[in-house]
Amino acid sequence: MSRKFQARIAHAGALGALVAALLAPPSAHASFLSGEALATAANVMALVVIIVVPIVLIVVFWLVHVLPEKIAHKRHHPQTEAIQVLCLLSLVFGGLLWPLAWLWAYSKPVLYKMAYGRDKADEYYKGLAAKAPEFEATLRDDVAKLRGDLDRLIARSDAPEELQVIRSQLAALEPRLPANAEEAR
Repeated sequence: MSRKFQARIAHAGALGALVAALLAPPSAHASFLSGEALATAANVMALVVIIVVPIVLIVVFWLVHVLPEKIAHKRHHPQTEAIQVLCLLSLVFGGLLWPLAWLWAYSKPVLYKMAYGRDKADEYYKGLAAKAPEFEATLRDDVAKLRGDLDRLIARSDAPEELQVIRSQLAALEPRLPANAEEAR
C-alpha cells in the first residue's frame, strides 16, 4: 500500500471516530437541580401557580372590565354612571356585557343631546364655568391688542376701508365684555 492511501485511511478513521463521538448521546439529566433543592423549587412553583397567577388574572380581568368606564370619564360622556353599572354587570356575567360597555363609552350620545341639549357630562361644563373669569380676562386682553393693531393699520395712509368696518364692529362688541372678574360672575 502506498503512503497516500494509508494517510487517507487514517484520516477517514479519525473522521469516523469524530462523527461517532458527536452522534453519541450525552448523559441526560432531568433537571439542573437534585434532591432537596428540586423539591423546594417545585413547592415554590406550585405556590406561585396556585396563589399568584389567579390573583394576577383576576386583577387583569378587573382592569380590562373597568376600561370602558375610564374611557367614558375621560371623554366626558354624560352617561358615565350607566356605563359603570354595565361594567360591573359585565364582571358578574363573566365579561359578556363588556363589548357593549366598550361601544357605549365610545359612542356619541345623539339622543341624549336631543333630550338635554348637551352631549358632555355636567362636570365638563362646571369646569368650563370655573375657567370663565380667566378666559374673559384673556379675551379682554386679546381684544385690546386687536384694537391697537387695527389702530396702527388704519393710521397708515394706504389702509383699506374694510379695516374701518372691522374697527366699528369691534367697538360695538366691546361693551358686551365684562369689565372685571366680579362682573363676570
